[in-house]
Amino acid sequence: MTRQVLIRVLVVSTGLAVAGFTLAGCDALGNRASLDGTAWRLVAWPESALDPQDFTITAEFEDGRVGGTSAVNSYSGEYRTGSGGSFSVGEIVQTLMAGPEEDMRAEAAYLERLRTAGAYRLDDTRLTLYDSGGNESLVFEAANQ
Repeated sequence: MTRQVLIRVLVVSTGLAVAGFTLAGCDALGNRASLDGTAWRLVAWPESALDPQDFTITAEFEDGRVGGTSAVNSYSGEYRTGSGGSFSVGEIVQTLMAGPEEDMRAEAAYLERLRTAGAYRLDDTRLTLYDSGGNESLVFEAANQ
């Protein structure tokens, strides 16, 4: 009888350990703890005068860094995710090429929204960044689509 109780305790404990391990990689929103290894193309934002699909704006996440093309230039910076879907980007560096005025406006709008993003939500084909007020700021689709 004691042996059966011990086996049941081990099975329950093991099940809890597996459940805890599975949840450790996710936050409260179900997001993966890291965006590393993902690549995205911007498809929507609240800038009504500029359609992001008219520009090449991408975000690739690798080794704690985000980088890509921001309409005209290339950019890179550190990023962090945290509990509850928090998101932040450190100092962003970029190349300094000039381009058409509309492209430069799109680039400035994108980089400002990226700098001020405070949260994210991730599913299989979509990454959404939110501003500090919880409003959708940048919406990406997986780059391979």
